[in-house]
Amino acid sequence: MERQPGIRSPLMESGRSSGDDSGREYGSSLEDGRAPGDVTRLDDDDVEESQLRAPSNFIWALTVVAGVSGLLFGYDTGVISSTLVSIGTDLSSRPLSTLDKSAITSCTSLGALLASPVSGVLTDSLGRKRVLLIADFLFIVGALWQVFTTTVSGMVVGRTIVGLAVGGASFVAPLYISELAPSPFRGRLVTIVSLFITGGQVVAYIVGWLFSETVAGWRWMVGLGALPAVVQCVSLTFMPESPRWLVKSGLKERAAQVLGKVYGSGMQGDNIVRKVLRRVELEVLEEEEATARRRAHADDEVAAKRKWFSGMDSIMETFDELVGVGGNRRALTIACMLQGLQQLCGFNSIMYFSATIFQLVGFSSPTLTSLSIATTNFLFTLVAFSAIDRIGRRRILLYSVPIMIVGLALCSVAFNFLNLDPSSAGSAGLDAPVDDIVASKGVGPWATIILVAMIVYVAGYAIGLGNVPWQQSELFPLPVRSLGSGIATATNWGSNFIIGLTFLPLMEAFAPTGTFAAYTFVCVAGWFAIYRIYPETAGLNLEEVGGLLANGWGVKESMQRRRRT
Repeated sequence: MERQPGIRSPLMESGRSSGDDSGREYGSSLEDGRAPGDVTRLDDDDVEESQLRAPSNFIWALTVVAGVSGLLFGYDTGVISSTLVSIGTDLSSRPLSTLDKSAITSCTSLGALLASPVSGVLTDSLGRKRVLLIADFLFIVGALWQVFTTTVSGMVVGRTIVGLAVGGASFVAPLYISELAPSPFRGRLVTIVSLFITGGQVVAYIVGWLFSETVAGWRWMVGLGALPAVVQCVSLTFMPESPRWLVKSGLKERAAQVLGKVYGSGMQGDNIVRKVLRRVELEVLEEEEATARRRAHADDEVAAKRKWFSGMDSIMETFDELVGVGGNRRALTIACMLQGLQQLCGFNSIMYFSATIFQLVGFSSPTLTSLSIATTNFLFTLVAFSAIDRIGRRRILLYSVPIMIVGLALCSVAFNFLNLDPSSAGSAGLDAPVDDIVASKGVGPWATIILVAMIVYVAGYAIGLGNVPWQQSELFPLPVRSLGSGIATATNWGSNFIIGLTFLPLMEAFAPTGTFAAYTFVCVAGWFAIYRIYPETAGLNLEEVGGLLANGWGVKESMQRRRRT
């Protein structure tokens, strides 16, 4: 039997917590006659966010500053493609083996995997802004470590530090933006993080190309990753904390001030601030009462055991709420499914190893050729930016994943006709000098088809799957939002780690044809999963999405709502 996420209490009857009347100015009492705790009835029409025509200058500035985390994410994951083909014998005085390349690539994902759930906990205790600052510090340390290392193991350590930073920033930045963005623009504003990610990858490929002929140029490639982190550190000092975190921490006056900057001044802005603040406060109060009730009815033996782990009590209670309440569990399932699919479809194997792949099929300038992949990703992310709120999250995935399937299938077929020698498909070929490969094969029509197929695949990915999973924060209620987003992001990086570690061995064991066929199958399975369980959340406020998942997957209900708007 599923537990219900909230109950009524005397606190809710007054609309504010005892001993704190800071929310009174913004209408915390339910003077309009609604049933106390009836959060689901506070819809867009009531809050009047739908009347907003454009985000304020403040929210644009905040989004850009937070989006620098995406730039760091994209740069540090994209630069490795150029770095791998530029290191030569600079590390440990020998050429990189396939195992070295896999370790250097996958350790970033492993670091991100380890950091994501921890960051989820820290985000609840320290706030969204402070965790972003911690991530910036790790970006700087990791970049400088890579610059000065002289061994493969040292490079692995530096990439792991960067991975820790990426793991925190990759979910905190979208979370931070989603909790500040007005609901009509939330999809587009969160997509800006993805736009920065793809932009960072383009910059990484351009930098890689510019320094590809420079002695030890790869050190410049990785070292420049520290610069955006410094810029963000300075910029964040002028940015506020998330108002929803402030309400949860009992700082309602500060939250109201931040919301005032988001929605603007004047009668309409004040009205929206008052009602948004009330809606968030009600959600927090409901969760506090639900938590108090669970504690009161907890088994004495379990409670006694937990005294030994008093520091873990809050985390365990949040986790229990996340997996024990049906709506929260369904939100976690959807978020983890989308994040896992985003990586298991094989996209980052192309981003990490695109230069290696183009080197394998005979392109004389693999780094420059890889730039076409990064540019495609960036340009079609712009398409997603303009369409995600208008078309909707669900439909944009159902339309774009088939494009990915076509691109992957064409890649698999083209590799089959390329007739690569067994040696060139294996480690010998992947590690061979570019000039030797070009001299033996040259660039034929099937190699060109592979390039076109990859561009088609990346275009489909950028429109949908590259962006929609990062809307994950909107699926979770406030009390479990950080932990749920952290676990979903850990799923992303766990899948990314698997892809980074296994791509080159799969290319050796099953040849490129079999490897890309496997990714095609993953995309087909993912499309059916999206069709079955992913509801449309575009246009809903953050507190409203929880009601959609409370008693089921909410797919039919969400589509009916979408047709009415």
